[in-house]
Amino acid sequence: MKNEFSISIVLNVKPDVLFKAWLDSKEHSKFTGSPAKINPKIGGKFTAWGGYISGKTLEIEPNKRILQTWRTTEFNDESPDSKIEILFEKAPKGTKLTLRHFEIPQDQVAEYKKGWKDFYFAPMKQYYSK
Repeated sequence: MKNEFSISIVLNVKPDVLFKAWLDSKEHSKFTGSPAKINPKIGGKFTAWGGYISGKTLEIEPNKRILQTWRTTEFNDESPDSKIEILFEKAPKGTKLTLRHFEIPQDQVAEYKKGWKDFYFAPMKQYYSK
């Protein structure tokens, strides 16, 4: 099994709104239902899910793409940060969000793929269907 995956979802929200929400502490907390603290600049650090997730923003293409380092409290101290790339594409019914997660510790790939679906995509779908 390779140590990366890519998953997508279409959400009923404009790309610019979703992009801004991803990098906004208050909005990120609302769409996941859990505390997030985000410095929305390149080099800015973030935490999500009450500190379970942490990382740093490496690249930003406004309303199109975000690249971040990403780790959880379950990573071994020796494990380097993984990375996530989030793409925001205009779709007929809103935004197609594609998340590519790579450089994940080998034994955690399946767990994090399920986690993105359960703890991000499912609550986001509910939040943006209002």
